Amino acid sequence: MSIAIVGGNDRMVRNYKDLCKSYNCKAKVFTQPAGIREKIGSPDLLILFTNTVSHKMVAAALAATSLEDHQIVRCHSSSITALKGILENVAQ
Repeated sequence: MSIAIVGGNDRMVRNYKDLCKSYNCKAKVFTQPAGIREKIGSPDLLILFTNTVSHKMVAAALAATSLEDHQIVRCHSSSITALKGILENVAQ
């Protein structure tokens, strides 16, 4: 399963990717708005950490992915525990 994470903390990118890998998922993490439209691709799951992301980045991520084929999860917290909870519900 491919996952795109939009938002979060810059220092947590490696932790986000490692946790997704432990659930047999491949993750792309976007914490900055530069190039998100070109790089996001077509993930199976789009996770939006709404506390640490701008409205402009959310709009760019949603515009770059087609809403019909992908699942979108919005989470206010950008912690590892929050990501783990999302992955337990979706990736299993």
